[in-house]
Amino acid sequence: MIGTHPLSEAHLHRYTAEFDCRYNARSMTDGERAAVILKGGEGRRLTYRRTDKLAA
Repeated sequence: MIGTHPLSEAHLHRYTAEFDCRYNARSMTDGERAAVILKGGEGRRLTYRRTDKLAA
């Protein structure tokens, strides 16, 4: 891949998901795109630390 930042194999699925989302939303307005993205986050919890392990 020429002209891009280095890619990590561990995060490749995230890169491809981002570009998939961009391609599929190319005909939407910015407001419509933002609404779809925010709706996708409903019911999810955003935390700084992982919640599946107990903090020390």
